[in-house]
Amino acid sequence: MKKRIAWITGSIVFLIVAVLLGASDYFYNQGVKRGEKVELYSEEPVELPNSETDRKLLVEAQEWFATQKLDKLEMTSYDGLKLRAHFLEHPQASGKAVILAHGYRGFGEQMGDLAKFYYEHGFSILMPDARGHGDSEGDYIGYGWHDRLDYQNWIQRLIDDYQMDSIFLHGNSMGAALVLMISGEDLPSQVKGIIADSGYTDVSEELSHQLRHLYHLPAFPLISITSGMTKLRAGYWFGEASAIKQVKNNTRPLFIIHGDQDELVPTEMAHRLYEAANSEKQLWIVPGAGHTDAYAAATAEFQKRLEAFIESALGF
Repeated sequence: MKKRIAWITGSIVFLIVAVLLGASDYFYNQGVKRGEKVELYSEEPVELPNSETDRKLLVEAQEWFATQKLDKLEMTSYDGLKLRAHFLEHPQASGKAVILAHGYRGFGEQMGDLAKFYYEHGFSILMPDARGHGDSEGDYIGYGWHDRLDYQNWIQRLIDDYQMDSIFLHGNSMGAALVLMISGEDLPSQVKGIIADSGYTDVSEELSHQLRHLYHLPAFPLISITSGMTKLRAGYWFGEASAIKQVKNNTRPLFIIHGDQDELVPTEMAHRLYEAANSEKQLWIVPGAGHTDAYAAATAEFQKRLEAFIESALGF
């Protein structure tokens, strides 16, 4: 009888472990492994409160970007990956540059809506493809964590090869978390300011949010097991990939932007990131805007606020 109970118990435990490992492998493939676009919560379109002026500005920006000739740059990462970026150099050589960091499963040129604004303000524009994205190598998504080291190298490339002395970092979604993660590193003095639009606090919290709302499952133990699997396969834990921890060490002016209708990355994360930051900082919660919709929802005001932030950060 005891052997039978032990066999049944062992079988149940084995089955549970097998199911959890299988589910974690599935979530790793969905969330971390490089691949095609996956379902996210929530990508339902939000009706934007933008004006005719905003719509006109956005269309002009998109049409302008489509006509630009971009240079292609390449760099080898600290772990041997070939990383690629598109670069639009300003002819006036003002020494100003912005690095635009794209979102999850995106690519650098998706940040082109912002290019016209920066170009008209004398900036050269670098748009890298993050590891595991676009034309860059890599078989996993770093959610900003390993990417922060890659982007430090892009920063140095701008300094060494193009003599840039005033560099801003501007990211959307995963790119926003990325620039917040970079903010806690020892950055060169040429980095003057950071703009984070729709960034998450840390990877563990964001994936837990996705798990609850997409699959109606509790975070524990799947997130913990998938985090361990990610450590083995990609070299990082979800918990260490934390924008909110990094931003506590930031010393650069910081502008946090978030839509009040964002369900993909909850708006409350923006408030927590803002509270955690110890540097000079601004927070703008954009009415009626969903995830990374702020620029489309309030283009004119976005440009006005961004211009004021840049001038302040440069000490004008």
